[in-house]
Amino acid sequence: MGEEPVPRPGAHGALPKIRAMKFNRKALGWAAAAAVLLALAAGAAWWIGRPADASSSYRTATLERGSLQAAVSASGTVAPVTQVQISSQVSGQIRELFADFNTAVKQGQLIARLDPETFEYRVRQASADVEAARASVLTAQANVQQALAQASRAQVDLAEAQRDFERKQGLVAQNFISPAELDTVRAKVATLAEAAKAASAMVQVARAQAQNAEAVVKQRQAQHEQARVDLERTQIRSPVDGVVIKRSVEVGQTVAASLQAPELFVIARDLEDMQVEAAIDEADIARVRPGQKAGFTIDAFPGRNFDGTVKQVRKAALSTQNVVTYTVVVAFANPGTSVLPGMTANVRVVTDTRADVLKVPNAALRVRLPGVEAAGAPAAAPAQAASAGAFAALRERLVGELQVTGEQLERIDALMATQRPRFAELRNLPEESRAAARERIVADLRERIGEQLTPEQRTRYQAMQAELSGRQASRGRVHVLDADGRPRAFNVRLGVSDGAMTELLAPLPPELREGATVITAAIGARPGTQRQAGPRPMF
Repeated sequence: MGEEPVPRPGAHGALPKIRAMKFNRKALGWAAAAAVLLALAAGAAWWIGRPADASSSYRTATLERGSLQAAVSASGTVAPVTQVQISSQVSGQIRELFADFNTAVKQGQLIARLDPETFEYRVRQASADVEAARASVLTAQANVQQALAQASRAQVDLAEAQRDFERKQGLVAQNFISPAELDTVRAKVATLAEAAKAASAMVQVARAQAQNAEAVVKQRQAQHEQARVDLERTQIRSPVDGVVIKRSVEVGQTVAASLQAPELFVIARDLEDMQVEAAIDEADIARVRPGQKAGFTIDAFPGRNFDGTVKQVRKAALSTQNVVTYTVVVAFANPGTSVLPGMTANVRVVTDTRADVLKVPNAALRVRLPGVEAAGAPAAAPAQAASAGAFAALRERLVGELQVTGEQLERIDALMATQRPRFAELRNLPEESRAAARERIVADLRERIGEQLTPEQRTRYQAMQAELSGRQASRGRVHVLDADGRPRAFNVRLGVSDGAMTELLAPLPPELREGATVITAAIGARPGTQRQAGPRPMF
């Protein structure tokens, strides 16, 4: 009777306890989640706010010194130096062929023959016309002789009438005959004089007819020779020594030469001397000149390099889909005739070679770090320093290559000294007009230096200037890591490039020296951006 009643499941007294236990468990879960989030936030804050480490934030490379070889690449087609297209000058049917593909032929060798029957008849007809014309000449010459005889007879009759007139004049004076008879003789003399003139004119006519007949003979002879030439043209002969690389006709085929000469054969004169006709883009053609070395590869000969020389830069522009190119001819030797016409060649023309220069990887010139401004930019360096380096290089080449005399060198040094103040004044000009003003000063200096040289030296000096024209300096920016691992940017003047490395031109700041570390890429940056160096904000 004194025992307490045991609560049954579902009794109202147990519900608050169960609810309290559930609430405590939920609170513990929220607390644990909050602790984990705080730990992650603290780690993220430490990672984001930590100082940048150069070895983990950037890819780097070192500035090195060595040689550079600038080149222009293009594709082209192998072709013979001399390629002759053989055509027919007369129309007809091909009767015989004496040459085929790859046939070696000599100059004057018979390689094809047209049907000559029609031309043989023309020769015979022309020969008969010549004979008829020669007979006409003989007839005309006989007429000349006849006219001469008639003229001679008229002169005799006139002389006889003159003598009779003179006798009768004396008789009339002695009153032996009447004056009427004298008048009759006088009229006869006048008539015979006119007849003599007419006979003389007939002689001239007969001679003109004879000359015309002789001219007709020459005309018929020319037609005869033309017919013989046409007959000979039915025999197609090779005009040069070479190899047949193309044959376009078959036996029995009719060729018509009335409007356009048909192509029968193509003969390559000498396959041991070949050339590559490469298409160079207009942006690069200014750097290509005759005499430069060139190398090329051919897909048919993997692993083999061929050497050649730029023979010609053709001035005729070719436009294909709004892309302007110029044809550059690269000559090369082909012993054994292993390289065949029509093969595709990948050409690399060496446009410039520099030795012992400071060079930077091209990847370093493409780096752009937001917030890092260029400092100590050589592009803004005094013009005297830039001109001094250029003057020294030019003076060295004039002495070494042109071998100028001491007297010439003194005059050239004086000219260079007078130009230095003009270069110094460039600093006061606006940036947009500075380049044009500098070009005018350089052109004036070049002209004055040329006046101090001999004709032979001047020719070599002009070639030197043409070479230097392809070395136009450009500007770029290089990022260097300092002692604290922070990037610094420097504007630089760039020279020639081989596609992987680019020359750095003096003057340069002390930080840009051989062995200096330059940034080539920012690790972890999104495409098109570079990571900013230094502490990063937490949020």
